Amino acid sequence: MHQKILDHVSHIIDLNESEKAEFQSILSPLKLSKKEYLIKSGEFVHHNFFVVKGCLRAFYRDDQENEANLQFAMEDWWISDYEALKDGIPARLNVECLEDCELLAIHRDAQEELYRRIPKFERFFRIKVMNSFIALRSRIMSNLQKSGKERYLEFYDHFPELENRIANYHIANYLGIKPESLSRIRKELI
Repeated sequence: MHQKILDHVSHIIDLNESEKAEFQSILSPLKLSKKEYLIKSGEFVHHNFFVVKGCLRAFYRDDQENEANLQFAMEDWWISDYEALKDGIPARLNVECLEDCELLAIHRDAQEELYRRIPKFERFFRIKVMNSFIALRSRIMSNLQKSGKERYLEFYDHFPELENRIANYHIANYLGIKPESLSRIRKELI
């Protein structure tokens, strides 16, 4: 389980054996079943999570019980409610397992101490955050400028492996279209 995250980290920073050992010492393994919640709105969030196996969704639920999918996370991705994690406030997001999941959790305080003891991890997480910001901005621009069909094609091009792992209504919600529209778009493309 730890080798997967070490491989992930090594794409951005190099670690010596003692740094790897120290990093691994702050990781807590976690297994959840499909439909279990990793984070529920209103709870305090103390961890950042790395997905070793499985698929999750982060979503917002309003007072009328309407849901908006904001993020999916699969193997080698990170997920949390970052606003709640950073500011120590109750979560506004829910994070639900769409499959059985294996995760590695890093407590916020341990991550901050890691930055102090091994500064290159600050660089690692800065790059991860920057990439996430760019992806979010790209998604917002896509929603503003592109049709539902174009957004679906873009989603499929970027994440073809998610197509068969996520229910159609979750994909449609993420794209900001109705499930019927997604079905029609797919039929047009066959």
